[in-house]
Amino acid sequence: MLKRLLPRDSNFFDLFDKQINYAIEAASHFRETVGRGAVDDVSLQRMHDIEHLGDGIAHDIIERLNKTFITPFDREDIHTLTVQIDDIIDMIYTIMNRVKVYKVDRPDKNLIEFAAVIHQSVQSVGRAVNGMRDLKHSKIITDACVEVNRLENVGDAMRDDTLGELLDGAHDPIYVIKWKEIYQDAETVLDICEDVAHVVSSILVKHT
Repeated sequence: MLKRLLPRDSNFFDLFDKQINYAIEAASHFRETVGRGAVDDVSLQRMHDIEHLGDGIAHDIIERLNKTFITPFDREDIHTLTVQIDDIIDMIYTIMNRVKVYKVDRPDKNLIEFAAVIHQSVQSVGRAVNGMRDLKHSKIITDACVEVNRLENVGDAMRDDTLGELLDGAHDPIYVIKWKEIYQDAETVLDICEDVAHVVSSILVKHT
């Protein structure tokens, strides 16, 4: 009863909005970069900067969680959501760095397609996370989570088709290994987005 009467700390929503905006910025930058082909030092540094800013917000949320008595929803959910959104940014940075290390120097149609789906998925995650400010508008959150789940299924099919194409068409084992890792990492981003959607859906069920 006391928890219901005391005011909730709404600053968590501001921090989550900042965090998810960094994830959207990372996905957008990734899409633009792979569309050009090669990842240069400037592009990678920009992604590193976004990743660093995202880490800072994640740290701020965890620090606030440790100091706040009344939270807008379960502490465990806040912690999980923070870590998983941060994981989205980290994985996108990992892919960018891998593309540069592997010296990819031309656009790849499959990676471009993955980047577009990742961008759409992260934007949908953003709508779901932003919607948590007012759980009364549950349809916005639910629709966004459904879209994330749909895009994860799209990613699964893309991964299978792309790996099949890769194994059928390439004779250089090093080439196959490099692109297999890149494509699987790209699909992992979509898995993490789905994990975030599941947490948001769980929060919605608990609080409506």
